[in-house]
Amino acid sequence: MVETFKRDLERGKFHETYILNEIQKKYKQAHIIDGYCKDYDIYIPELKFGVEVKSDEKSKYTNNIVIEIEFNNKPSALQTTKAKYWVIYDGYKYNWFITKNIKRCIVENKLKYVEFVGKGDTKSKKAYLIKKSLLYKYKELWV
Repeated sequence: MVETFKRDLERGKFHETYILNEIQKKYKQAHIIDGYCKDYDIYIPELKFGVEVKSDEKSKYTNNIVIEIEFNNKPSALQTTKAKYWVIYDGYKYNWFITKNIKRCIVENKLKYVEFVGKGDTKSKKAYLIKKSLLYKYKELWV
């Protein structure tokens, strides 16, 4: 389990750094928030908002994107984020969403969450498993 967490953390840092480099092409002051921050991963001072970076490479096989809302009976991810944008890497490309559009997708399509223990986790999580074909209708172009 520790190895899975360590590997996932390294992958997450890779994706955060990649997205930061893309953002910094236009917004030089953008930076990664060091340490644990449930609000967002990257902050862009010039625009005064944050960006959350997620990876769901398993979606290549499931065709679902996992959107977590609770972990260990505590609100998390989509419920706690203050990020204006979420960037989700699906194993093929980076997909940009305005956070409220992910929430809109869930509400408009009356989606129900599922509860499970993720690989490498010891506690359960609640999450929406959203078909990529549905969620991607809510994508945004990066500003």
